[in-house]
Amino acid sequence: MAAKGDVRIGDACRAAMLRVVSVLETWAARAEQRRQLAGLDARMLRDIGRSEADALRETAKPFWRA
Repeated sequence: MAAKGDVRIGDACRAAMLRVVSVLETWAARAEQRRQLAGLDARMLRDIGRSEADALRETAKPFWRA
C-alpha cells in the first residue's frame, strides 16, 4: 500500500513527464513549420503576406526559440 506522500510524488512525476512531452511536441512542430516555410518561393510568401527576409529571419531561429 502506497503512502500519501508516494502518491503525490507519483502525480508530480507524471505532471513533469507530461510537460516534457508537451515541450518536445511543440519543438517538433515548430521545426517542421520552419522547414516548410523555408521551402516556399517568393510568390508563395507574398500570398501569405510575408517577405523573403521575414522567412529567412524565422527559419534561422533554433527550434526552441519562439
